Amino acid sequence: MAPSATLERVPALARFRAWLAVNDPGPWLIVLVFLLLLPFSVPRVALSDEVQYYAYLRSVYFDRDLDFRNEYEHFAAQAERFGDRAVTNALLREDAMNPNPKTGLLRNVAPVGAAILWAPGFALADLGVGVVNAFGANLPRDGYGRPYIVATCMMSALYSLMGLLLTYRLARRFSGDFAATVATLTVFLASSLVFYSIILMPWSHAPGFFLFALFLTVWMHHWRRPLERGMRTWVALGLIGGLMVMTREQLGLLLIIPALEALGTYGALLGTQRWRVALGLFGRHTMFLKILALTLTPQFLAYQILNGRPGPSPTVAGKFIWSSPNFLNTLIDPGRGAFVWAPVLALGLLGLVWLARRDALLAGLLLMGFLAQTYINGAFGTTWHLRGAFGFRRLIECTPIFVLGLAALLAWLQPRTGRWPILIGAAALVAWNVGLIAQFTFIRPGVIRRELVWEDMLYYQFVEVPRQVFDKLWTLLFDRCRLMTNQTC
Repeated sequence: MAPSATLERVPALARFRAWLAVNDPGPWLIVLVFLLLLPFSVPRVALSDEVQYYAYLRSVYFDRDLDFRNEYEHFAAQAERFGDRAVTNALLREDAMNPNPKTGLLRNVAPVGAAILWAPGFALADLGVGVVNAFGANLPRDGYGRPYIVATCMMSALYSLMGLLLTYRLARRFSGDFAATVATLTVFLASSLVFYSIILMPWSHAPGFFLFALFLTVWMHHWRRPLERGMRTWVALGLIGGLMVMTREQLGLLLIIPALEALGTYGALLGTQRWRVALGLFGRHTMFLKILALTLTPQFLAYQILNGRPGPSPTVAGKFIWSSPNFLNTLIDPGRGAFVWAPVLALGLLGLVWLARRDALLAGLLLMGFLAQTYINGAFGTTWHLRGAFGFRRLIECTPIFVLGLAALLAWLQPRTGRWPILIGAAALVAWNVGLIAQFTFIRPGVIRRELVWEDMLYYQFVEVPRQVFDKLWTLLFDRCRLMTNQTC
């Protein structure tokens, strides 16, 4: 290499290092990793849960009603072309366990929040279809075509990315750039979140994760200074909290985090006889509850129209057992437990111990939020195991809790082990999850979709997964839909 070329490269490297010294590379790396994954995405609406979420959006936008028969029949017919009757059996057939409402409409047990959050992308797709048709194209403007499906799925991906960036910012408040970046990307790539952001895209988990990350971000803006949260902040929290509940109803239990903080604040105020300050705080909390209830209006209206009452379908309510008999199974069941599917979640929860060294109150409140989500899942007597799902998807929205804990743990480990052991451990967790994704989707879906089967697990993870991924590399890159049971892509 010529000396002049060498001299030209040194200042460039020096400038790059100087840029890293004054800029935070974490968000850029998170965006880069996410963009590299997007070409592997599978934007489609095919499974019964996806159809129910999407039906709200398509039916309200085009039909101005909540009669989902045409949506259900459309997606059922698509699936039956490939011999898959799951949508037909789940949504177009009535049985004792899955009755239709007395209103005469077909049931829909999904809440409306995901459809609301997807609506901007859906409307933009419709506008785009109208524009290209005006120039001579002949795309169906019906809400079923690829532009609508892709736009909806990419909205979910966008919410996942925004949730990761918000979560990173939260973790960075208590840990360094390195720990926060590694924790954010490891929890993302080594848990179910990546699967429901890139592969099963039109579900409510990515939007729900984003909303909880946003709620924590707004709430923690005045962390340790709760009296400084003004009326505008509580209005924003009420709006975000309402959207959380409408997106996934069980996320309402995460509001236990600000509720417990409020109880402690009231206790301190009343103990020092600061009556007027307590009364002002009560007024702001009352406004929060009013905005929360007002935000839930679309959900109550949907319930009323569908079910004839402002409450969820009996199909959902009938599964609930208050004693939560499957609380521990949710976490450690050998075939379906969250910590077994994704060990990174256990490390993140363990990391709350190290977070407590920085802020015991925050760690305790986050732990209570996690326990509340675990409790409600364990209370679903017949569906706690989520058999058929990839990993434990009902804890995806707790991702900020796991990231904050893991980042605290990594920040403690870094000066003791250095960076490379941490990166190697993170890569191993990610590789394990990628192997499970491969097994779940195309290597042995008939086995893994029910539960983890540990016989020959290591053989499949370290031999079959690399071999079959290499053999199917062209299909994985350019024709992933062929690997799906229902190939409606």
